[in-house]
Amino acid sequence: MAVDSSKYGYQDLAQRYELSADKVAQLQRYAELLIEWNERMNLTALCEPEEIIAYHFKDSLEISRFYPVYKATLVADVGTGAGFPAMPLKIMYPELPLLLIEVSSKRIAFLREVIATFNMQQVEIVDLDWRTFLRKTTYSVDLFIARASLAPSELVRIFKAQSHYKEAHLIYWASQQWQPDDAVSSYMYERHEYTVGDKKRQYVFFKDAVRQQ
Repeated sequence: MAVDSSKYGYQDLAQRYELSADKVAQLQRYAELLIEWNERMNLTALCEPEEIIAYHFKDSLEISRFYPVYKATLVADVGTGAGFPAMPLKIMYPELPLLLIEVSSKRIAFLREVIATFNMQQVEIVDLDWRTFLRKTTYSVDLFIARASLAPSELVRIFKAQSHYKEAHLIYWASQQWQPDDAVSSYMYERHEYTVGDKKRQYVFFKDAVRQQ
């Protein structure tokens, strides 16, 4: 199914995030792949072109207005699913090194298709669950991102004293209503509200409480 780049809001994306025509074309092709694959297997509940642009692409790229993602040494997307938010950010910043943490075999197959389609470099898929990833890996991740994959109480395990990743930053995609509980509040240092489609959301920033001083 071809997605008309002149419709649905692609030009708005291009202007808002200063995307080249080539990057817009890649997002368009990404949307096509998502729609094609979603007809065969359930990758995402939101798969109309307008929904993809608002609730997948814009929701992923809007973080660039609040945090210099492109400066990261290595970004790890926890529970990336069909590639959000990491893959739109990779299209926006082609040199951005990525780890895609995902355990679902069907979603991994889709991610491999996207990587091959765009000949993406410096992208690695890690098929470990979160706690195993934390116990058994030693990547040089300085930024973790997570969009509705795991609860913050699970994500902040990166800040445990024995964690290899305790010096990294974490950005969590949250609903407007989300509020931190006692398990995570000491790690939260900033948040920003934003709007996608008809929904108000927020980016929540975490780091080790000691390093907030």
